[in-house]
Amino acid sequence: MDVVNQLVAQGQFTVVKTPLGFIKVLQWIFAIFAFSTCGSYSGMFRMSVECETRSESDLAIEVQFEYPFRLHQVYFDAPTCKEGRTERLFLVGDYSSSAEFFVTIGVFSFLYSMAAMSVYCFLLEKYKENNKGAQIDFVVTAVFAFMWLVSSCAWAKGLSDVKTATDPDKVITLIAACDEQAVRCLEKAEPRVSGLNTSVAFGFINLILWIGNLWFVFKETGWMAAFSGTYMPSQEKQPAPDSFAQQDPYAGSQGGYQPDYGQQGYNEEGGYNQGYEQQPTSFSNQM
Repeated sequence: MDVVNQLVAQGQFTVVKTPLGFIKVLQWIFAIFAFSTCGSYSGMFRMSVECETRSESDLAIEVQFEYPFRLHQVYFDAPTCKEGRTERLFLVGDYSSSAEFFVTIGVFSFLYSMAAMSVYCFLLEKYKENNKGAQIDFVVTAVFAFMWLVSSCAWAKGLSDVKTATDPDKVITLIAACDEQAVRCLEKAEPRVSGLNTSVAFGFINLILWIGNLWFVFKETGWMAAFSGTYMPSQEKQPAPDSFAQQDPYAGSQGGYQPDYGQQGYNEEGGYNQGYEQQPTSFSNQM
């Protein structure tokens, strides 16, 4: 506990109030929302197949699927409406690559945001030393911004394919018995994909946050000042130029009014002593 209390005492938590730290907190929060809404999803839809012989019908065919959406491994049994037999059918498509890529970027963004916040709070001086920490932070932030763009677009496309592959009307076409006119196939319930829609929205919100954070990290790198030629390392102090050493314009060889200032006060007789004596004004150029 002493170590924890010492770290808390040394922490500079006011950095959270700055744009650099505040956006990192938002990145940390929205990264959790992004990968949790996608990675924890499980859905289900139901269909019914009513055969001409009612005993051969199945009015509650339930199909469940979940992350990472390897739908080609999801199967269900449907009646053939022939002698009470059933057939095993599989859904179509494997969309695990885009979903897992999206979740992976979310998890690594969460970890990096947490690590960056720790550096901001406890190692801020090391972070700003020679601007090396800020430059590394800028490169990593740019990489994550690009990864969020790619993963969000890929997952948006993958989600569209998942919706199509799990549409009960689409799945009914896989059942051979439904091609017969005497067989009645109906959709009972559609899968709820609102959570997956939210994950895509969180992905693009993360993209905006990481792109916006690039500017605030860039200002800490010192590259802008280096490009403009005004960058000065923090550890080296340059001497002031001679132009700033101003001289007394009245001090020189020429004559002029040169008051002799002294301390003001009262003399022994009680009179007021102004501290300087009036001298006649002289001119360097006599007429």
